[in-house]
Amino acid sequence: MAEAVDHAFETGEHLAVQAGTGTGKSLAYLVPSIKRAMERAEPVVISTATIALQRQLFDRDLPRLADALTGEMPRRPEFALLKGRGNYLCLNKVHGGATDSDDLPQDELFDAVATTALGREVKRLMEWASDTETGDRDDVVPGVADRSWGQVSVSARECLGAARCTYGADCFAEKARGTAATADVVVTNHALLAIDAISDINVLPEHQLLVVDEAHELVDRVTSVATGELSATMLGVALRRSARLVEPETAERFEASVATFTSALYDTEPGRKDVLDEEMATYLTALRDAADRVRMAIDTAPADPKAAAARNEAVTALNDVSDTASRILTSFGPAIPDRTDVVWVDQDEVRGTSAGRSGATGGSSRRAILRVAPLSVAMLLRNRLFEQSTVILTSATLTIGGTFDSMARAWGLTGAEAPTWKGVDVGSPFAHGKSGILYVAAHLPPPGRDGTGSAEQLDEIEALVTAAGGRTLGLFSSMRAAKATAEAMRGRLSTPVLCQGEDTTSALVRRFAADDATTLFGTLSLWQGVDVPGPSLSLVLIDRIPFPRPDDPLVTARQRAVAAHGGNGFMAVAATHAALLLAQGAGRLLRSVDDRGVVAVLDSRMATARYAGFLRASLPPFWATTDPSQVRRALERLRDG
Repeated sequence: MAEAVDHAFETGEHLAVQAGTGTGKSLAYLVPSIKRAMERAEPVVISTATIALQRQLFDRDLPRLADALTGEMPRRPEFALLKGRGNYLCLNKVHGGATDSDDLPQDELFDAVATTALGREVKRLMEWASDTETGDRDDVVPGVADRSWGQVSVSARECLGAARCTYGADCFAEKARGTAATADVVVTNHALLAIDAISDINVLPEHQLLVVDEAHELVDRVTSVATGELSATMLGVALRRSARLVEPETAERFEASVATFTSALYDTEPGRKDVLDEEMATYLTALRDAADRVRMAIDTAPADPKAAAARNEAVTALNDVSDTASRILTSFGPAIPDRTDVVWVDQDEVRGTSAGRSGATGGSSRRAILRVAPLSVAMLLRNRLFEQSTVILTSATLTIGGTFDSMARAWGLTGAEAPTWKGVDVGSPFAHGKSGILYVAAHLPPPGRDGTGSAEQLDEIEALVTAAGGRTLGLFSSMRAAKATAEAMRGRLSTPVLCQGEDTTSALVRRFAADDATTLFGTLSLWQGVDVPGPSLSLVLIDRIPFPRPDDPLVTARQRAVAAHGGNGFMAVAATHAALLLAQGAGRLLRSVDDRGVVAVLDSRMATARYAGFLRASLPPFWATTDPSQVRRALERLRDG
C-alpha cells in the first residue's frame, strides 16, 4: 500500500485502497506523505471522519513516525491538527462580543451566581479562556453543550477577520491556521475538507496531495455540509441578531414574514416535496425578500469591534436565510428527472423546549424543518476535489458487492471525462475463514416493520449470548430496538447488559472492554466506532439488514433518479447502503490476529432474498453457516477456552 500511495503521488493518478483492520494503513499512507511533503516543501493534507482517528494520527502515529525517521530525513517533520473555526474559542466574543442566548439576560450569562446549566457552563468557559493555550473545544474537560459553546465561538463566515479584530493577534483559530501553513502534514476532518472544497472560504493551506481516510464516509459528510435548512430556531437566531441593528419597521416586516412562514411550515406534512404549492412559494419569496431588505439596511462598516462582530453574525444569518430560500425556490424549476436538489420537511418531537407554532414551554411539541440537499455530490467532488489535488481514498470497507464501482460512482470517478484512478485491495492480515464464522439465522421469521424483535429473535439472542458468556456487541437498526432488547435480556441473562444512551458511548465501550462477561447493545455509532480486541468481544449480533428508512427523502429521490436512467434504484442505493454498514458492523469482530468469534445476522433475508449474495460479497470471507447449534457450540468453546 505504501508503494501504491507513493506511486500515485508521483504520477498524479487517484488511488482507492481497501485495507482491512490490522494492515497498518495509517503508516502506509503517512510514510509516503511525509516523504513527499518534505521533497516538495508543501503540505500533505490528511482528512478523517472521526475525532478518534484524528487524535490517533496526531498524538500517536505521527510523533512515533517522526522519531523512527530520525536520521533518514534532513530535519524532523512537522505536523498540525486543523479544525473548523467554530471549534476554537473566540476571544472577541468572550470579551464583549454578542451572544445568542434567549434563555438568560446578557448580564446573567457572565454573573458568578448564574444558576442555570447554560449560565454555569458559560461561566466555566469564561474562566477556561484565561488559562487555555489552544482554545480548542476538545480540551474542555468535562465537555459543554453546543449551545453553551456557541456563546464563546463564531463560524468562519461570522468571523471579523484577524486584521479587523481587536484580538486578531491572539486568535486561537488563526494560530492553528498559522501552524498548519508551515506544517508538512496537516490532519483535518471531512467536514472542513468539504467546506474548503465547495465554498469560497479557504480554510486549508494550499496543497496538491490529499489523503482521505475513512473514505466510505466522504459522500455523506459532503452532503451534510451542502445541505441547507430553514426552521423556527434558525430564523429566530437571524431575527434576534438583526432586529437590534435596523429600524423597528424593517425588523417588524422580517418578523412578520418569519411568523407566516413558520406557521405554514408547522402545518406542512413531513416528507419529500416534489411540488411547491403557490402558498408556500409566496411565503418563501416573502421571507427571502424580507431577509434581503434587513441585510441591506444594516450598517456596512461599524467602527466599534463589538458592533462589527454583531453585524457580521447578523449578516451571516440573513444570508443563510436568503440563500436557502432562493435555493429551494429555484430547485423546483426543472422537471423532476433534471433536478439536482431534493427538498423535504422533517418533523420531530422536542421535549421540554419551546418549539413549533405555539411557543409553549414544557412537555413536548413538534419542530418542523425545511431542508434542501444535493441529489448527488459526485460532480461536486469531481470538479472541486479530484480536479484540484491528487487524492488517496482509503478505508477498511470500500468494495461493495465485491467491487469499487459503487464508491467510484458516488465520488464522481466514473462516466465521461472522469479523472484517472486505480483501485487496490491490499487484503487483511486476518485468516477470516479460520478466525470467524458468519451465521445467518435462516430459520427466524423475517423482521417486522415496527423495528422491534420477534419472540423468536429474542430467544435466539438469549441462546447466543448465553453460549458466548456475554462478550457480545449487539448492533441494532434503531435505538428503540436496542433498548427493548436490552430490557428483555436483563430479565433473562445472568451476565451484565449495557445499552447505548445510559452513559457516554466512550464510557460504555470502556466498561464493555473491561469485563469479559458484559454485553453492549447500541445503534449506528457502535456499528463503526468500536475497537475492542481480545476476549471481551466474541460475538457481534446484527438484528436486521440495515436498509435505510423506506421513507427517507434523499434515499427515495436517489433511487428514483437511478431508475429514471434505467438502473436498479434499490440495489444502487438501499442495498449499497446496507452492504456498507454490514461490512462496517462485521468489521468490529476481528481487531487483532488472535481474535476469534462469530458475526450473527438475525435476518433470514440474508439467506433467502435475491440480493443476499450481493450483501454477503461485501463482507469478509468468514466461514458461513445457518446451523444454530453449530454456532452455539463454537461460542461455548471460545467461552471455555
